[in-house]
Amino acid sequence: MTTIKDIGEQGLLAKLQSFCPAEIIGDDAAVLVTAPGKSLVVTTDVLVDGVHFSDATTSPEDAGWRAAAANLSDLAAMGACPLGITVGLGLPGDLKVSWVERLYQGMTECLQKYNTPIVGGDVVRSPTTTISITAFGQVDPQRIIRRAAAKVGDAIVVTGVHGASHAGLQLLLHPQLGQNLTTEQKNTFIKAHQRPQPRLDVLPILWDIVNHTPSTVAGMDSSDGLADAVLQICRVSGVGAVLESHQIPFPTTLEHWLKPEQAIEYALYGGEDFELVLCLPQEQAKTLVKQLSQGAAIIGNITSGSKVLLHDEQQKIPDQVLSLSQGFQHFGQ
Repeated sequence: MTTIKDIGEQGLLAKLQSFCPAEIIGDDAAVLVTAPGKSLVVTTDVLVDGVHFSDATTSPEDAGWRAAAANLSDLAAMGACPLGITVGLGLPGDLKVSWVERLYQGMTECLQKYNTPIVGGDVVRSPTTTISITAFGQVDPQRIIRRAAAKVGDAIVVTGVHGASHAGLQLLLHPQLGQNLTTEQKNTFIKAHQRPQPRLDVLPILWDIVNHTPSTVAGMDSSDGLADAVLQICRVSGVGAVLESHQIPFPTTLEHWLKPEQAIEYALYGGEDFELVLCLPQEQAKTLVKQLSQGAAIIGNITSGSKVLLHDEQQKIPDQVLSLSQGFQHFGQ
């Protein structure tokens, strides 16, 4: 079996260049022409073996898909349409070349759905497999979605269900779980974890609604968890929020598998669902949810103050004040 050490950096680069448009790669940097009146949006995401993916839960193809999807989701969260990505790899010398090719195949499968090319990158030796992607997108300056734009009275919208990705991860890590689930139900959760869908499809619908009665939209994606997204938006906007736990959408199957408080925990803190969390006026929010359907919901409202409160009018779960320390932190204890 051929390894990266056998073919060297240049041999590996020659293989990877076959995934990129010939007319763009070859120089020290890619030149991307944007349309007049558009802003260039750039985002970078790093994934590390053992932290973001592992052979136990993720094939090389799925690792590639997830890496691409994470960056496209960041662009969607800014209101931007993708133009291209660059890929930086840190690789052990004894890693099989086929693993890297399969990684790129997964990235390509995801990117092709959104007509997004791989336009370059870099490869270095590393004791740990690391994937660093920089994504480029363009957006109308008047349509940039920012975290700091939430206003008191705004509705908080999520574009889909939460908790499915974390459920899939738990099933992969602990196959003995979910004994009351069918094989199809388990596979649905696992696919949600391994093949997340960036919500670029939301943007045309959102802008069509907002253009009728122009307003500023605040938001971000929920890749680090739904609670994290709401807290981040509130922190930089200088506002608070009340979330209604019974309005938070999670897969019906999750409710049959877990206790209510566990299902809410998965939805709030599981992460990697890659949905959008948007704050906009009530009527626009209602229209957006109606047009998106498929798990989209208004889950609460922006309030004055700074606290983010989780409330359950059905009183199945005690009220609680949410904080960033409750979610995943890369350098937390």
